[in-house]
Amino acid sequence: MREPVEGVYPGLADLAKLEYRARGFTLLPRQPVHSLLAGQHGSRLRGRGLNFDELRAYVAGDDVRSIDWAATARMRTPYVRIYTEERDRPVVFVVDQRQAMFFGTRRAMKSFTAAEVTALGAWRAFRQGDRVGGWVFDDTSWTEQRPHRSRQSVLRLFQLVLDRAHALEAGRAIRGGHMLDDVLDQVHRRAYHDHVIVVISDFDGAGDRTRRTLMLLKEHNDVIAVPVLDPSRTTLPESGRLVVSDGALQVELDLDNHTTREALVSIGEKSVDQLTAWEREIRVPVLPILTSEDPARQLQRLLGARAAVRRPQL
Repeated sequence: MREPVEGVYPGLADLAKLEYRARGFTLLPRQPVHSLLAGQHGSRLRGRGLNFDELRAYVAGDDVRSIDWAATARMRTPYVRIYTEERDRPVVFVVDQRQAMFFGTRRAMKSFTAAEVTALGAWRAFRQGDRVGGWVFDDTSWTEQRPHRSRQSVLRLFQLVLDRAHALEAGRAIRGGHMLDDVLDQVHRRAYHDHVIVVISDFDGAGDRTRRTLMLLKEHNDVIAVPVLDPSRTTLPESGRLVVSDGALQVELDLDNHTTREALVSIGEKSVDQLTAWEREIRVPVLPILTSEDPARQLQRLLGARAAVRRPQL
């Protein structure tokens, strides 16, 4: 594995240290009003619920609201339904480390930022008592980390991310346009219900198939899309020449040409609009993260801390 390079190749120690910055936001329900997970188009995050435990005869002191009237009618004596609190939930991070992620114009590469967001989210979920796992993929393959509630599981997930991130290098061809959809299909086969699924990607190649799979996933799970975006996607330098390559072909663009500049900005803005429209169209929260800003501060701003429960003043 390569030596860590700030903004380019993350290190395990760097991701581990983010545990102390994973605060001020939550993936659980009951978000404050300003959070993107609240409101009309927010996710219906299920949080920790109640699991049915047993049906037993009523005893003095039981809450009458727990009486199962159908069972009571059949047995001709009061019966109550007993529930136990769900202790934890699987939180699965789907992390994109394709060649297209190895790009950045300010502060960090998209691949580096995706690793930071994964670490912040994983540490937050772990500290809230949830099981952490994930799927990490590049242009040709993926690796699954089954959810477990342990520090070792979190660190193993980080290592999977690092293995893929450190394999990236400039000059390679971008080939994995279909891999995001292939991995989401695999996640759908595994995540039957009540998972929190956080997709961290630039969503290069996302289309109708991506949208359909996210809709299927959210039928029985909570899904959050985290597009990792470089500022150049919508904001270009005022002038100069821009060289763009996919690793195989290369083209030079003249930003002084008004028509060229407007066309590039329009393409970038349209692609971002298509992603953010998922919040309205399929009710999947979309949390855009810019490579140019600190991810922890962005998550705190987008999600916010859980609103404190205060008693009304009489």
